[in-house]
Amino acid sequence: MSQLKLQVMMIAATIALFIATLALNELLFTRLEFSSGINWVYLPAGVRLLCTLLFGGAGAIGLLLVSWAVCFLYFFPDDMIRSFVGGILASAAPYLVYLIMQRHWGLMASLQNLTPRRLLLCSFAFALASPLLHHLWFAFAEPERPFSGFFVMATGDFVGTLLVLYTAKFILSRLPARVQR
Repeated sequence: MSQLKLQVMMIAATIALFIATLALNELLFTRLEFSSGINWVYLPAGVRLLCTLLFGGAGAIGLLLVSWAVCFLYFFPDDMIRSFVGGILASAAPYLVYLIMQRHWGLMASLQNLTPRRLLLCSFAFALASPLLHHLWFAFAEPERPFSGFFVMATGDFVGTLLVLYTAKFILSRLPARVQR
């Protein structure tokens, strides 16, 4: 398989997983929404981290494309600037955490040295990075409410990330050994 085809498949997988978890999140956790795009449980956050860890730059590109689509068409169709910036921030946060992990922990592409402790720390770092980037933008764009919802967004991202990662771990543990390789 060519490298380009593999990259396109990883981007498409990221988009599909994100849309599926967004739909599932809307189905299960709509009542836990704090405000548009800020939830007490946000499963797509887990896909952001998972796909970035698994696919690196291709995952980040898939996240950027799907985040723009979701922001422009669903969350903020009347606010083009917020949609544009929101898509960038939503994909930049997990990728920045990924790059920091590569630099400081020597994270390998195989994720072989991603211990459970490091994965938990990575999840926590991402759950803080994403809301921090978003709320820094909000402080600039909407100074009257700079950090309203930060705690909720961080909590939702962390809970959603843990749910997605442990679900993925459960699914992978049920696959036959030959398929896992």
